[in-house]
Amino acid sequence: MPALRHTCLVTAAICFAATAPATFDLRGRFEDVTAPLRVRVSGAETPFSATTTSDTHGRFHFRALNPGTYIVSAHVRGHGDASRTVVITPTLADAKHIVTITIPLPPPVDSSDRARHRSMVSVAQLSVSDAARQKYDQAQKDLAHNNVEGATIHLKQAVELAPKFSAAWNSLGVISYQTRDYPAAETYFRKALESDPGAWTPTVNLGGVLLNLNQPSEALPYNQAAVQMHPNDALANSQLGLTYFQLGQPDRAEKYLRTAEQIDPSHFSHPQLTLAEIYARRGDQAATLRELNDFVQRFPDSLTAADIRKRLERFNK
Repeated sequence: MPALRHTCLVTAAICFAATAPATFDLRGRFEDVTAPLRVRVSGAETPFSATTTSDTHGRFHFRALNPGTYIVSAHVRGHGDASRTVVITPTLADAKHIVTITIPLPPPVDSSDRARHRSMVSVAQLSVSDAARQKYDQAQKDLAHNNVEGATIHLKQAVELAPKFSAAWNSLGVISYQTRDYPAAETYFRKALESDPGAWTPTVNLGGVLLNLNQPSEALPYNQAAVQMHPNDALANSQLGLTYFQLGQPDRAEKYLRTAEQIDPSHFSHPQLTLAEIYARRGDQAATLRELNDFVQRFPDSLTAADIRKRLERFNK
């Protein structure tokens, strides 16, 4: 799996209304698993990362998570990366303040593909010093404690020790992205890609930040490459769809946004909102309402959902 499976949010952040309780637990399960997995939960919109180990049936538990949107992922032998977006919010939690999720496995990966991906690990990444890796690991511990400043310091120390440490550059880019410093994020993602040419994670992240910088033409080749490398990845498909939408090609945009929605229905890039706009411009009222209602159900406590509910109520009168 990529060294850091943080990914970018290519649409406006969906803010959640302040509600109690302050934190929630997340319980979940990876389907069809017969061995323990190393499971990561990452903030989709704010810098955060934590890991745990599942049981032999793929069941895992994270405690005391703040409300928001997260990515849960694990590397599954024979299948590659399995991930889903999960929304931690009062409406979606049970009476004990627990949110649950079940994550299906992606299709099996062909043995030749696994061998090809292993052979693509560059000499530069294999030669990263233990001292630099220790700084990187400390940064991940900082993020688990919401210590963004400490994580940034340790990551900068890591790339000073190992200037070709792609994962550390990428992590700096993710932090900059999530703190809305898009020019810095672009710089860091380019550094990550220069350090490990062809790596998927900085490729898709660079494609995302270029969209936020209103550079869809420049973002296009990166997002096309990301889909080509991982055609079943929701983020890659969503970003390519958004790229085509920004370039004024709604038919192409629809194809990739619908794919993203099918792969990860609650994906943090919110493909429903762009699809709703595409259908509204076509005058397809039924499809527009379907996407808006789906968004409201998946992000019920977001301020955006509250605004959409008001619009839907006016429409139904």
